[in-house]
Amino acid sequence: MNGWLLAATVELGGAGAAALWGTATGPLPRRVMAQNLATSAVCPALLLLAQGYGRPSYVDLALLMALLGPVGTLVFARLLADELLDDRPRAWTLTWAAAGLSAAVVVAVCVATGPSRAMVKLLLIGALLIGGNVIASRALAGGFRGVRGA
Repeated sequence: MNGWLLAATVELGGAGAAALWGTATGPLPRRVMAQNLATSAVCPALLLLAQGYGRPSYVDLALLMALLGPVGTLVFARLLADELLDDRPRAWTLTWAAAGLSAAVVVAVCVATGPSRAMVKLLLIGALLIGGNVIASRALAGGFRGVRGA
């Protein structure tokens, strides 16, 4: 076992367990925020596993998850808007902690990869993951000012 696999195991063990517990228990606002956290937990773990096993195909899975995870959260926010109206989920500390973890993983894997087209893909994944999860968390917390229905 190398350091990349150990980091992926620790990251999935901590953040993945927290996301699974939050999704499986508690009120609706916590379950929806935990679904958003699951994307923030699994995507960096896939990047670490790709580096640890030397499998670039895992990076493609991380790209797909970085694209579709926040979109899924936005769909949940739209479909559950009436139920979430009374008790808006607010987890900004958790959102920024997940964004920091994602940024740290992306930077570490970029340094290990070196300058190449693969590094551009990693930076794109990082931007999509961090930006998408922050936007999805904001949408769950009540939307954006000036946007109809927010």
